[in-house]
Amino acid sequence: MSESSVFGILVRMPSAEALVEATRAAKRAGFRELDAFAPFPVPGLVEALGYRERMIAPLALVLGLIAAAGAFFMQWYASFDYPYVVGGKPLNSWPAFLPITFEVGVLTSVLTAVFGMLIRNGLPRPYHPVFNDRAFDRASSDGFFLLCPGASLVDVETCLEEHDVREIKELAP
Repeated sequence: MSESSVFGILVRMPSAEALVEATRAAKRAGFRELDAFAPFPVPGLVEALGYRERMIAPLALVLGLIAAAGAFFMQWYASFDYPYVVGGKPLNSWPAFLPITFEVGVLTSVLTAVFGMLIRNGLPRPYHPVFNDRAFDRASSDGFFLLCPGASLVDVETCLEEHDVREIKELAP
């Protein structure tokens, strides 16, 4: 394949430990935007890839609190703007506002977390060049793969020559 028709280099590793070590070596060699695929969570792989906290949980909490405060304010404002006395209760009967306040806060937090996760992970992804590789089907059963996007085959082979590599191949875009 010519350089322009290559998406990246896909490396198949024989085990989870080899995948972690190869990922660390590739990271040290300066490869960026690495991605790894394994059939189960591999301890140490996330750290080797350099992922960090994405602040989705604090963002969901803050937006949930803001939405809850907004829902409470809207109920309080409506009770004075459109006074409707039921059973002699005062207009500012805050316990009656709590169910809607709670539910709006929880709903906003959950939607923020779900959509934040989808956006930050780039999902849904109906197409990825690794799906064209027949061997990649094993990533869900017993395959361990390291993807080096934008890298050349020679650079990856040089970087991983001391590691236990099962297969190295170029991926078409």
